[in-house]
Amino acid sequence: MRWIAANIRTFLLALILGVSVWLSAVSSADPNEVRVYPDPIPLEVVGNAPSLVITSEIPKFVEVTLRAPSSVWEQLTAQENSVQATLDLSGLSAGEHTVNIQIRVLVRPYQIVLANPASVSVKLEPLATQTLPLELSLSGQPATGYQAGEVTLDPTEVSITGPKSIVDLAVRARVLVSLDGVRENIDQSYPIQIIDAENATIRGLTVTPDAVRVTVPVSQQGGFRDVAVKVVVQGQIASGYRLEDISVFPPVVTLFATNPQLIEDIPGVVETLPLDLQDAKENISTRLGLSLPENISIVGGSQTVQVTVGISPIQTSLTLLNQPINIIGLPEGLDAQVLPQNLDVIISGPLPVLDALTPQDVVVNVDVSGLEPGTHQLTPKVEVFVSNVLVESILPGTVEVILFIQQPQTPTPTPTSRP
Repeated sequence: MRWIAANIRTFLLALILGVSVWLSAVSSADPNEVRVYPDPIPLEVVGNAPSLVITSEIPKFVEVTLRAPSSVWEQLTAQENSVQATLDLSGLSAGEHTVNIQIRVLVRPYQIVLANPASVSVKLEPLATQTLPLELSLSGQPATGYQAGEVTLDPTEVSITGPKSIVDLAVRARVLVSLDGVRENIDQSYPIQIIDAENATIRGLTVTPDAVRVTVPVSQQGGFRDVAVKVVVQGQIASGYRLEDISVFPPVVTLFATNPQLIEDIPGVVETLPLDLQDAKENISTRLGLSLPENISIVGGSQTVQVTVGISPIQTSLTLLNQPINIIGLPEGLDAQVLPQNLDVIISGPLPVLDALTPQDVVVNVDVSGLEPGTHQLTPKVEVFVSNVLVESILPGTVEVILFIQQPQTPTPTPTSRP
């Protein structure tokens, strides 16, 4: 024992020298490297109490610099999520806190040189909930001759949830609905805004539900009526040219008469004064007046419509007059009336094909699928069952379709036979 005690310093020196030689050999074969971990490290927040909400900015990613042997770096870069960052809020109460970010490395050995950021300032607030009545804010006016009925909201109140400091700012919930120029019933969902005392929109809250269904009935006033505009043409364009398109703006005008019966007697369409196409070789853009019955006027400032005619060479065109309109997609239990019952179809294509056309080759349809009873302005669709023929235009471009409930038929009594 005395000999060991006398030589302990020699033993320790030899051990230190041996370890140093071993470390030097290992370091030479697998040297340490200081690097920034190449992938963004997502910061995972855990342990937050359900009754608290974070109101401060939390970084999404952390940058970590490590010292590790080359072999360890190879494993770190090859393995996904080998470095993880966690922000543990367990046990924290409402208020401001500075919390250290915990770094976990799945491969050893390593040394953390730097974490950026190393800590985060966290502000926690109590989670609050409040119920607010829903207010409707209407803007604009329906189209001339139309009026809006009573508005219905579903639901009539909403619940807001979020940080108490933000919830306390909320004074009302509102939905904005524009009636500007509407001609048909409104039945759709609108987003909800949460408003403070300064009439500013508040953000950062959860609104339940996040949308409200708004229903507004819109009806036409007596003495007013929307009708389609039909362009009346006369003459033929120059030989070797084709009529591409005839468009009118506006395609529908609102008429007014002090006697509502005069309006009802109009067949759903009003014609323009004749447009002369005789020997035309280029596009035409002009304004035309309308041929109106006596004591009926157009609502609005202008008493004319803008008519545009597209004309180009080579193709041949043909106008099919008084084509019947077929109604498709009629819901069960409804009948329909279309005004006008016929329209004109302008088509183009090779002359032999056009000459061989039969009435069955061109069909005009109006689809009423999903429509409710009432009056609708619809755009007809033309189907051509031969090739190389194009539909260039239809006159008028819109028609009036009236859907109404079928009247039950009274059964005819069967005569009783006599012996």
